[in-house]
Amino acid sequence: MTTSTSGTALSVNLNKVALVRNTRHLGIPSVVYAAAMCLDAGAQGITVHPRPDARHIRADDVSDLSALLAKDWPGVQFNIEGNPFHNLMDFVRELRPHQATFVPDSEDQATSDHGWRFPDDAERLRPLIAEARALGVRVSLFMDPEPDMMVAVKAAGADRVELYTEGYAASRGTSRADGVLKLYAETALAAQAAGLEVNAGHDLSRDNLTDFLRAVPGVREVSIGHAFVSDALELGYAASTREYLRCIAEAQ
Repeated sequence: MTTSTSGTALSVNLNKVALVRNTRHLGIPSVVYAAAMCLDAGAQGITVHPRPDARHIRADDVSDLSALLAKDWPGVQFNIEGNPFHNLMDFVRELRPHQATFVPDSEDQATSDHGWRFPDDAERLRPLIAEARALGVRVSLFMDPEPDMMVAVKAAGADRVELYTEGYAASRGTSRADGVLKLYAETALAAQAAGLEVNAGHDLSRDNLTDFLRAVPGVREVSIGHAFVSDALELGYAASTREYLRCIAEAQ
């Protein structure tokens, strides 16, 4: 299946820039400078995932980035990810980003590795979704590719889902690849039929992004961090941004 990806935005996740900085006390590399370089090169969004232990993005990074975007790039989408039952809602209430992505990770988890479960998580998420939306913040829920859950996600009040794409990345080059990609496409269609918009993220890279967007309809935003920062170590922030924008354009 080939679909138009018009409107797919690139949001650069800066967590790994902060992780490198935090190994010393010199303040470099700068998360704010990284954001500015990516935005100058055409990125349409910035993503951060401040965890409670502050092992990479810290609270002052989130505030500094919010101020930068409000001052110099007011049209750029600021996406703050995290568990709403940990520290995410504090940032939502204070900074009111364009989007909050609710992720069900534990405090000591190395990286996000699964989505919310419905109907199991619906009732406890519902009031927090409503609070964020009342503050003018769009809410996206981090979800596994399961089409049957999409109606329940919409009923809980979410605006979008972010499809957890590690399964897609891991299936590449295996006999499962076509079936896995078909499941993501079916989930995106089910989400849209339920009235949700679709984001995607986790282990997307220059090697797999174009194929994903060609197959999965209507993806509004991709959030890319680990692969992006790895590429930036070799290519630089600006060139990496242009490379990912090229991958998106090639999918159209």
